[in-house]
Amino acid sequence: MTFSKMLPLLLAAAPLALAATAHAQGQAGLAAAVTTQLPRGAAPSHYAITVTPDASALTFTGKVAIDITVSQAMPALVLNAADLHFGAVTLTPARGKAVKGAASVNAAAQTVTLDFGKPLAPGSYRLDIAYDGVIATQANGLFALDYTDNAGQAKRALFTQFEAPDARRFVPSWDEPSYKATFDLTAVVPAGEMAVGNMPVKDSRDLGNGKTQVTFGTTPKMSSYLLFFGLGELDRATKMAAATEVGVVTGKGNTGKAALALDASAAILPWFNDYFGVPFPLPKLDNVAGPGQSQFFSAMENWGAIFTFERALLVDPRFTTEAQKRRIYETVAHEMAHQWFGDLVTMAWWDDLWLNEGFASWMATKVTDKLQPQWEMLLNRVGGRESAMGLDALATTHPVVQKIATVDQVNQAFDAITYEKGEAVITMLEGYAGEDVWRSGIRAYMKQHAYGNTVTDDLWKAVEGAGAKGLVSIAHDFTSQPGIPLVTVESAQCKGGNTILSLVQGEFSRDRKDKTPLRWNVPVMAQTLGGSAQRMILSGKGQITLPGCGAYVVNAGQSGYYRSLYPAANVRALAKDFTTLPAIDQIGLLADNWQLGLGGYQPMGLALDLLDAVPGSASPAVLAQVPDYLEGAHQMLEGDAAAQGRVAAYASAKLMPVLAAIGYDAKPGEGAQVPVLRSSLVSTLGAVGDKAVVAEANRRFAALGSDPAALDGPLRNVWLGIVARNADQAKWDRLRAMANGAKTDLDKSQLFALLGGAKDEKLAGQALDLALTDEPGKTTSAAIIAQVGYEHPMLAVDYVLAHRQQYEALIDVSARSQALARLGGGSADPAMARKLDAYATQYLTPESRKVVDRAIAGIQTRIETRARLKPALQSWFAAKK
Repeated sequence: MTFSKMLPLLLAAAPLALAATAHAQGQAGLAAAVTTQLPRGAAPSHYAITVTPDASALTFTGKVAIDITVSQAMPALVLNAADLHFGAVTLTPARGKAVKGAASVNAAAQTVTLDFGKPLAPGSYRLDIAYDGVIATQANGLFALDYTDNAGQAKRALFTQFEAPDARRFVPSWDEPSYKATFDLTAVVPAGEMAVGNMPVKDSRDLGNGKTQVTFGTTPKMSSYLLFFGLGELDRATKMAAATEVGVVTGKGNTGKAALALDASAAILPWFNDYFGVPFPLPKLDNVAGPGQSQFFSAMENWGAIFTFERALLVDPRFTTEAQKRRIYETVAHEMAHQWFGDLVTMAWWDDLWLNEGFASWMATKVTDKLQPQWEMLLNRVGGRESAMGLDALATTHPVVQKIATVDQVNQAFDAITYEKGEAVITMLEGYAGEDVWRSGIRAYMKQHAYGNTVTDDLWKAVEGAGAKGLVSIAHDFTSQPGIPLVTVESAQCKGGNTILSLVQGEFSRDRKDKTPLRWNVPVMAQTLGGSAQRMILSGKGQITLPGCGAYVVNAGQSGYYRSLYPAANVRALAKDFTTLPAIDQIGLLADNWQLGLGGYQPMGLALDLLDAVPGSASPAVLAQVPDYLEGAHQMLEGDAAAQGRVAAYASAKLMPVLAAIGYDAKPGEGAQVPVLRSSLVSTLGAVGDKAVVAEANRRFAALGSDPAALDGPLRNVWLGIVARNADQAKWDRLRAMANGAKTDLDKSQLFALLGGAKDEKLAGQALDLALTDEPGKTTSAAIIAQVGYEHPMLAVDYVLAHRQQYEALIDVSARSQALARLGGGSADPAMARKLDAYATQYLTPESRKVVDRAIAGIQTRIETRARLKPALQSWFAAKK
């Protein structure tokens, strides 16, 4: 699954034979070591499901026949079920007569108990259930998405979203990852509409009366959350990739906009086949695009039928940015990586969710870099690491492998620790093992555990078994305990042409600097500028000798998940020779020193001096990092208009010459990173109020009056975002008219969301009221409210609290316990922390308030940081006048 990523500056602002596995479901049922919320002793092996959806009524009927094995006497059968109503239930032994059963629903536990009047004896059975359910309007279970097609007609499409615990809304089932089974899916659908499933269509029959019965092929053995069904007026385009047909499925007339995704799939799949050493086992792999959006996720790795919202898959040359194109490619790669890591081999329980997500994130970056080297994707790993550290530096963090007990906890586990820290730790461990050994370990892991379930240690043992001696102890340190190691250089001495560094390990924290530090075995790689890199495992204290003398880097290549604290003299030396460093080290040093300054480990001036040392001639990929830091400084001085003005003046002086050199518009032959740099410059300069950029945004907006295509191009929505931010009533109304007149739902949803970005509080209030109407569309409204939350968090939170039930109807069930924290989590107001705490106390359980507690910790840390750093920031920027 791909979820919305956090900003790094958040606190500043052919099927294989089935493999046996100790952690999988076997003939005796679920292994004792595997967590389950269902009674042990019964397990499914096959589901035959028939559904008949009524899209207009938002209901469906279903029947399912489940082959089950009962391994011990049981008083009744307990399955997962949510929002389902039950009809006839029968149980047929392998040898014997069918017995009728009675269904009793426990809505709170999301279960149904099936009682057959007497205990069930061990043996094989077929369980038949008739039931009906609801079609949701947000992305949980079977859900509907309304949209306007290219001819301007209102349409409705149906899709499913089952991760983590929502297959139970579609079919009564053992809806946990270790209860793997095969699935047959049949659907009765309107004639002329396309039905999509995990497998190709095996049979299609005309039933008359405008109905068609579609039956898909039998799936491989898989977890329930990977089942998929889609239905609508759809088109499909395909290519062959090795022995697999890859496809894109979109609304009619839109497959051309999915060409990037289709080409990416065709290129990536053979590369993955080779890397994993296991060919993709299904006959087809589709990327299915759905209109609308979710506040919880962008894409989902259903086996053979990846679902992705249009905004994360389709390219529209009128407004898709270069950065968005790269995210589309990376999203395709992430979800395709899941087809092996997650789908073929699945974590036994949600404690090890990171095995799915962290690995898919790492693999997506790796394959994108291999196939699109001009994008320099490995540089993005620094930003991902920073996203994770933004959470990991707070007391409210959690280990990568975390204890999951409830449904809410499953939903809250999709965070930057699971994704980005997971990717960062894998990056570090691959660096320790070496690429070839690491890949050999992954291949062994895939072959051993195919169609089964695993825990984290299975992966570590496979890689260590491939030759990475000592990896298990390092991996345990970084996945079983939370936090960030801090590697401090206590002294540096030049002797005989070598530099001897004395290193000591601590722990980096933003809100508990006085805590007893945890201990890790840290793989350190250090070098002097121009010298060869040297490695060591640091545990406590140690020395390392580096060839050469002069400035040095302790996390060379930035593959380590730790912060590096240097003597001030070394930071100044690195600033002097900044552009001689590899780009990834330049980016990593900026990030590390910024956070060390924020955390009070060194003067903030050192980080600002390093930022100041980035010349306009630096790599565009490095220059693109600078605006975010300056915007972060601007935000930290909120409430001090004069000081913010000095930051804005400095930003204009430093960044406008770079923007002038590359221009507002793309030029033929410009470097691959220049479009990303341009977008970063324009966005930040607009955000801090640069007069020239704001004027240019208004000029281009005004030109729409005589030329509706005047703004078309990759920066269209960047320019419109600046207009929206600074809008008066007339401009806001015009943007609203543009949204209503948009020709595609993708365009419409993005324009409506911009309306929530106005600085003017009155206009922000109008945006909130608009969000509760039918005008924007059911899945766009929450995005408008989220935009208001960026600029006016208290206004958005108060509004949601006053309209809580209406707001919750606009978001996925999965996101409800997190939504308010996301809206208010960027605040620096003590009242917000109190408000979020009161909300959680009233409405959430202790297990479901974790995201709220993280938000509160972030607010409190932000308040302390701003108060502490305000004088230093004021002084530094005043001296730059």
